[in-house]
Amino acid sequence: MRKAILWLIVLAALAWGLTRPVTLEPDRLPNRDPDLDNGELVFHAGGCASCHGEDLAGGQVFETAFGTFRAPNISPDPEFGIGEWSDLDLANAMMRGVSPGGEHYYPAFPYTSYTRMEPGDIIDLKAWLDEFPPQANDVPGHELSFPWNLRRGIGLWKKLYLKQRPVLAADQLSESGRRGRYLVEALGHCGECHTPRSVLGGPDLDRWLAGGPNPDGEGKVPNITPHADGLAVWSESDSAYYLESGFTPDFDTAGGWRVMGQGQFARLPESVVGAGGGYRRAGPGLASGP
Repeated sequence: MRKAILWLIVLAALAWGLTRPVTLEPDRLPNRDPDLDNGELVFHAGGCASCHGEDLAGGQVFETAFGTFRAPNISPDPEFGIGEWSDLDLANAMMRGVSPGGEHYYPAFPYTSYTRMEPGDIIDLKAWLDEFPPQANDVPGHELSFPWNLRRGIGLWKKLYLKQRPVLAADQLSESGRRGRYLVEALGHCGECHTPRSVLGGPDLDRWLAGGPNPDGEGKVPNITPHADGLAVWSESDSAYYLESGFTPDFDTAGGWRVMGQGQFARLPESVVGAGGGYRRAGPGLASGP
């Protein structure tokens, strides 16, 4: 009996260590003044307003198989928003999925993509967010059932799915594609919707950008790989035009949830959006799943 208790203690300690939140070292952030112009660019490329609202007050509801998630208030309100956060706090949230209080964030927040960001861009983004008026909106918490309500378990999930390495290697890409990789894989977090997920909710990188079931249960997210099931006939300029205007090459329009993704890119420079299209065309063409 005593031996069994000792083993349980050892296993509990091991599990506690494996699931602990891991944060950035403070020296990962460059020591420089923020660039507001770049902060605005990062804000739009990251699609912050798509989930958190144009005023950043949060509250948008996302129904998933794991439960109900609500986008938090990220305005500079000191009580209900992130007004008291440091640059490092925001960097840990976006690149490590860890709150200022040392808790795991749920991956409804796309830190599996943001983990590939440059830390300096987060300094610039924080400065831009601080320019918004504070919003005293107290967003209710998430509603999840057991075992998904155990945040500590997210530490194990991160061991499986929180990867900083790029999905496509640089030698697979043109110069334009390498520039676009940062937009698609990191800032724009395109794979968060366009890549199918495992039963644990992690991205299936072997099916990168091949589309799949819509997380909210309504319809499917399209395949955007250069396959016949996807966007094989779209040129780089076709992709750029769609992201800027919302019109496809055959003059269909973005609607529903697609407006969220398209709208974030409409305010970006044409060269940036075009590079994203170059990246997409360089990847493997994959057939759509069931």
